[in-house]
Amino acid sequence: MTGTYNPLFVAISLLVAIAASYTALNMASRLATANRRDARWWLAGGTLAMGLGIWSMHFIGMLALHLPIATGHDIGLTVLSLLAALAASGFALWLSARPHLSWPVLLLGGLVMGSGIAAMHYLGMAAMRMQPGISYDPLWLVASLLIAMGAATAALWLTHHLHRQQAHGLHWRMLAALLMGCAIIGMHYSGMAAAQFAPDSLCLAAGSGMDNRTLAAMIIATTASVMATALLAVLFDRQMQLRTEILDARLASARHRLQQASLHDPLTGLPNRSLLTDRIGQAIAKAARQRQLIAVQLVNLDDFRLINELHGHACGDQVLLELTRRMSATLRADDTLARLGGDEFVVVSAVNGPGEAALLAGRLLAAITAPAQREQGPVSVQASIGIALYPQDGQDERALISHANTAMEHGRQHRLQGGHTFFTSAMQAAADRQLRLLQDLRGVLQRDELVLHYQPKLMAAGKPVIGAEALLRWQHPLLGLLMPDSFIPLAERSGLIVPIGDWVLDQACAQLHQWHQAGHRQWSMAVNLSAVQFNAPGLVHSVASALQRHHIPADRLTLEVTESTAMRDVEASLKILGELSAMGVHIAIDDFGTGYSSLLYLKRLPATELKIDRAFVRDLHAGSEDAAIVASIIALGRTLQMRIVAEGVETAAQQGWLDAMGCDQLQGYHFDRPLDAASFNKAYCGPAASLQEPACTEAAIKYCAAQ
Repeated sequence: MTGTYNPLFVAISLLVAIAASYTALNMASRLATANRRDARWWLAGGTLAMGLGIWSMHFIGMLALHLPIATGHDIGLTVLSLLAALAASGFALWLSARPHLSWPVLLLGGLVMGSGIAAMHYLGMAAMRMQPGISYDPLWLVASLLIAMGAATAALWLTHHLHRQQAHGLHWRMLAALLMGCAIIGMHYSGMAAAQFAPDSLCLAAGSGMDNRTLAAMIIATTASVMATALLAVLFDRQMQLRTEILDARLASARHRLQQASLHDPLTGLPNRSLLTDRIGQAIAKAARQRQLIAVQLVNLDDFRLINELHGHACGDQVLLELTRRMSATLRADDTLARLGGDEFVVVSAVNGPGEAALLAGRLLAAITAPAQREQGPVSVQASIGIALYPQDGQDERALISHANTAMEHGRQHRLQGGHTFFTSAMQAAADRQLRLLQDLRGVLQRDELVLHYQPKLMAAGKPVIGAEALLRWQHPLLGLLMPDSFIPLAERSGLIVPIGDWVLDQACAQLHQWHQAGHRQWSMAVNLSAVQFNAPGLVHSVASALQRHHIPADRLTLEVTESTAMRDVEASLKILGELSAMGVHIAIDDFGTGYSSLLYLKRLPATELKIDRAFVRDLHAGSEDAAIVASIIALGRTLQMRIVAEGVETAAQQGWLDAMGCDQLQGYHFDRPLDAASFNKAYCGPAASLQEPACTEAAIKYCAAQ
């Protein structure tokens, strides 16, 4: 008895086998990355999808066979064939997900899986309970077994390869599913070709088992629901996996950007201090192996803050980017350029000796000092470079940068030629002394170590004394009496100058009050303001409080501001000086002629006094350039209706010249050195001073009347 096949059902059976294999392989691919609990569920789902797919494909193939007799299937054997399909599928998927799969184990797996597929097939055939029984052609039977085992082995190898390589391409999964489907379909139809039905055969399960319609309905319902569920689970998981991959990519990108931000300067993109530390460490390790020198050069842009103040921070950023580009162009590929802060850069390079380091510093200075063209016009920047060499100047990053900074500060303070300075041990000694002074300076007010000395101010004719200028001194317990230039810069850099300046103002007003109480009510007091103190928010309040506390008329106090301080931020200076002037305080422009002034702004400043710097007085004689400058300053002061004060008068000749030129007031060593309060009182406030005013010259009487 021979049967015929319905081509449509044959095609459907092939598609079901391939679809089941594809679904199962997708679910099994999650085994390698899932945790143990989730992996069990994915294995169970893949086993169910493949087992039902194999089983469904077999019975769809059986439905495709049309025999001239009524047919059916025994329920028990049909269920047993399903269990065989599930067992074979589960074993195959479990085996393919192993981390390591040797060839003997792979062949054993192909044998087991092929046998399971064959067992499912022949159990399904036995479920028909044919009488007489089905006989099988030995060649086709062996062929069906070999096809099942060979295709299953190939499918297992490819599936394991996909897991191991973590390849998730669609074409690879389709190829594995196609091989698995061919293993199933090839075994089925070769097995069907091996089956031989006797001409008078009867199907005993036709009446007692499931008929074809019932079997078809069960197959369709079961297979469709399981496959749909499995596919939905796979699609949902793939969508979640895709989102996870996108999130991981974004997180990786964010981590990369965060790492870049943590290691690079946000404006210039140069390495920051953290990355610089690593670069110097690598350079030192390499230099130690190759016996090379390492030059660490600290580059400071002098007064760069003026660019921000005068032209705005946007212009300052553009200048920094331009200077970064220029400096980078002067360096070699293996050199490092890093940015430490707003106006500080560090260059690390391997050199043959100090000469090569000096040449590099010269190229850097040339690149920096060339004017940068901006919308506001050309902007020029000056720089100071300190150089420390490994190994003689330091063995690690901290020591090298510290010593390079010491050399740079030394060069700036001493205005050395060339713009670059090499570190020496003498500089370190000076830096250590500065550090000790800074530490001592922090408690100087509590220890009451500051004192004021007073330098008398006189009329141009030399008499009488009309007041004094308060000059700060530090009575250090170990170093003795220190002049302001040894500690005022430290106080300014550390911010201590503000409380110190308030103390000076208070003490000067207290001393002036004593002089007024002693009868010298026409005397005035001049107090210097540092640049930091001048820009402090509480300056006006401090001045008003000191005047009120000591009952000093505001017009008896003169505050001296250097020309460069007043011109640094003209609009802000105008506001501060305007408030002080409104109180009645006199404003003096100190060190006039040494900075850069615009007459347009100078005439707007509410100043009442110009002080000629001692540098112009020192070489004052007939026909000198200094004489011409002093004459010009006096003429300018007259035009702006300001008093003219000359400081640093040390000789009678200088006094004569200044008197002849029309200078209003004088002060200097020619008259007296700065004195402490007791010595000043003894020299200028005699026993009768507390009872009556000293005799005044005609010039002094006119001056007093003008006050």
